[in-house]
Amino acid sequence: MIKTAICGASGYTGTELLRILANHPKVKVTAATSERSAGKKVTALFPHLDAYDNLVYEPMDPDILLKKADVFFLALPHGASQEAVDFFFRNNKTVIDLSADYRLSDTETYEQWYGLPHRYLATLKKAVYGLPEIYRAKIRKTRLIANPGCYPTSAILGLMPAVKNGLVNTASIIIDSKSGTTGAGRKADLAVSFCEVNEGFKAYGIGVHRHTPEIEQELSALAKNRITVNFTPHILPVDRGILTTIYAPIKTTGTKKMTQDRALDIYCQVYKDEPFIRVLPSGVFPNIKNVRGTNFCHIGVKLVERTNTLIIVSAIDNLVKGAAGQAVHNMNIMMGFDETEGLRNLALFP
Repeated sequence: MIKTAICGASGYTGTELLRILANHPKVKVTAATSERSAGKKVTALFPHLDAYDNLVYEPMDPDILLKKADVFFLALPHGASQEAVDFFFRNNKTVIDLSADYRLSDTETYEQWYGLPHRYLATLKKAVYGLPEIYRAKIRKTRLIANPGCYPTSAILGLMPAVKNGLVNTASIIIDSKSGTTGAGRKADLAVSFCEVNEGFKAYGIGVHRHTPEIEQELSALAKNRITVNFTPHILPVDRGILTTIYAPIKTTGTKKMTQDRALDIYCQVYKDEPFIRVLPSGVFPNIKNVRGTNFCHIGVKLVERTNTLIIVSAIDNLVKGAAGQAVHNMNIMMGFDETEGLRNLALFP
């Protein structure tokens, strides 16, 4: 039985980690931290987590926590993870960081977009970007995972087959994403309060959203060429889920004409062995209701011949495939478990 600690366990992502790990047969949560709720039982805040009736939130004290667990999930705010990740990693623990602190390999890019210097460069160089569908082999060999952001997960998985196979012109990619309000975190914030969000729908962070360099970093690695994208996120008046629609011009070079069937076949071949990717039949497109509460990513593709554009639609649950579920998937790979362990649940409906 692997002992795990969740740092930042009272936020949406930390709570989702607790829910998922309650059903994992090879894991026991032995510590959960929360500064604001230290001393309270987990079930006092979240009665639905009755599997943790004896677990009490505790302050974030790395020296004490070090003795309590083998695997550490850090669901802390950006900036707050830097030191903690470095401490647990240097003390030979397995670390899965769900913040952005170890996702960007270039420290200047990190400082530009997050306004903070990165103070642990040696540890940063050891981090593996935790997208299993691309980096599975590296994930097996590492002790430090930088868990991807929710928007980047939906965008990169949507584009990966097209970029990897050179199907699209990467100079003109448009990514349009819509997320449920849990993506903003569990905090008192007027912008995501009920009356502000209900019956509304708006874009935000246009051209400046912090997930942009993460998307560009990973797409550039796939293409082996520098890629920049237009990325616009929106807030949906729902609790959870991300629907991403991507527009990419088809490359016109080459002798083999792109068709709908060929594009769909390429996606099916790339993802045929992936346990959490579902490429939908031609003419069928994702709905966030169909992935709610799961670690699945649903993808639909449409070749619009009139405009020579490949339109890709992906759907994930931002708290699961976009955060906690992907973190558990990474842990399963690192520990040598079945990749689907603890993650086999079906979507919640309605």
